[in-house]
Amino acid sequence: MPLIKAFAQASTSPLSLTLLLASRCLAAVEGGRSLTEALGKVPSANRSAVQAVTLYAMRHWGRARAWRAMTLKKPTGQPWVDSLIALSLLLLDVAVAPESSSTDAPRYTPHTLVTQAVDAAREGRAKPVLPGLLNAILRRFQREHRQFLENIKTDPVARWGYPLWWQKQLQADYPHDWQSILAVSCFAPRLVLRVNTRLTDVAEVLHEFSEAGVTAVHLGESAIAVTQTGSVDQLPGYTEGWWSVQDLGAQRAATLLAPKSGERVLDACAAPGGKTAHLLELAPITLTALDQDPDRLIRVGDTLSRLRLVHSGVTLKAVDARNLEQWWDGKPFDAILADLPCTASGVVRRHPDIAWLRRVADLPKTVTQQAKILDALWQTLAPGGRLLMVTCSVFLQEGEQQAVNFLSRHPDARRLPAPGHLLPKASLGDEPGQDGFFYGLFERAVL
Repeated sequence: MPLIKAFAQASTSPLSLTLLLASRCLAAVEGGRSLTEALGKVPSANRSAVQAVTLYAMRHWGRARAWRAMTLKKPTGQPWVDSLIALSLLLLDVAVAPESSSTDAPRYTPHTLVTQAVDAAREGRAKPVLPGLLNAILRRFQREHRQFLENIKTDPVARWGYPLWWQKQLQADYPHDWQSILAVSCFAPRLVLRVNTRLTDVAEVLHEFSEAGVTAVHLGESAIAVTQTGSVDQLPGYTEGWWSVQDLGAQRAATLLAPKSGERVLDACAAPGGKTAHLLELAPITLTALDQDPDRLIRVGDTLSRLRLVHSGVTLKAVDARNLEQWWDGKPFDAILADLPCTASGVVRRHPDIAWLRRVADLPKTVTQQAKILDALWQTLAPGGRLLMVTCSVFLQEGEQQAVNFLSRHPDARRLPAPGHLLPKASLGDEPGQDGFFYGLFERAVL
């Protein structure tokens, strides 16, 4: 069963409430806030259903915005109502032509959807005229559905679901692959777990999942794909720390850095802690984890505690990695994981709101920030040590070009084999897919 349907079936909230809460979350995204932050304020009883609807909407928000522009002459003055209109149009498209919609699309009958959307407008205390306006818009869309589809055929934002600047950047970076990269986020990712081999093994986790009626498959090494689930923390072994949620592409970071027993390791920009934990699972090391956001660093500590990985050799520091005088004791590290800030253009299938939150001016800012962090961290690496540069971005400026520029600034850096850019892949059939990443590995010369 697709995850989005499982969420919908698990919800006890009426559809009108789901639409109301979802429209408020979408309005928050249009106002510049992350969807994760907005969903965090939704009552827990409703969160799963609202998350399912909003994630689908974000993956197809280009169409929703285009149809809203065709039917709404000017903003209503209530942003959540504007979002409700766009969301309702998108879901009505599925209701009218379910055979042409993606398999993870929320499915309702046209009558139910229209009625519940209008009820949502009333329950949310929309201006008196707006429920009637919404009803008229949806009835017109239903009557003229083919024409609405025809009207967006030449609109690249509606077709691909990304802002135009984002599309142009990918076209410049990947002239032969940009369309397939854009298409990936239309498919919801499967849940992938990394087994904590310090506490258990893959066979034991698969057995416990099977006993609980959860379908899962081994992907290799410590990775498992779960094909159906409700709430993640209800899966067997969550409380016991047997596994972590981590995308297949992200699981390559710790294995590429390959920490060795007794090494002194630095994890810069560590939150939320998945890669930090993986490093500790692979070898008995002394590890320092940094993140400039104290609240996010708390999440790292919580993750390590759940996985039973906290020990005297683990240090967490809420600090900007660039400010060496605030955290470095002068002792060089044997290995450094530099998980750099970026536009996160590689993880939009999992966080589709990212494409609508980023602006073209963000790219040069992150490139500059990355370079400063790399240059600072390089000073803390021991001769013969390794630094792994990681970004969850597919933009070349935040990956390959950054690596080339880094080498030009540091003659004592030697590049080691690493995957470079991993392009995102959709979850199809038995394939779990993966997010997009860049991996560059460097060794400091012994002079």
